Amino acid sequence: MLIELQMLVWSVVLGLVVVAIAATLGTQQRGLGWNVGARDGIPAPLTGVAARMDRASRNFLETFPFFAVVVLIAIYTQHTNSSTALGAQLYFWARVAYVPIYAAGIPYLRTLAWTVSIVGLVKILLVLF
Repeated sequence: MLIELQMLVWSVVLGLVVVAIAATLGTQQRGLGWNVGARDGIPAPLTGVAARMDRASRNFLETFPFFAVVVLIAIYTQHTNSSTALGAQLYFWARVAYVPIYAAGIPYLRTLAWTVSIVGLVKILLVLF
């Protein structure tokens, strides 16, 4: 299996883990009733790690579709090379690092991890031009 596809698969796993952690922490703060109910009204705001994980989850979901599309296009068009492999690895490992950094609330380092993931995504995209 191509490294780009491996990183895509592992990114899906990472995304599911991040969503599950965020949902679990959110349920702990808002209560099971809110989580299983209709969720009408305005929810109580999340705080601390639960709020940071919720934001990390949403941030992952903002970037992942772009990553998935460029990886799949690179594979479909047979434009994979060392640059796309490196880009996919940069994206995945930076996203792995991003989660605990964001959960811990470490400024600047969180932005650096996010930036590295975007650099990885752009490396793949540039090969397609």
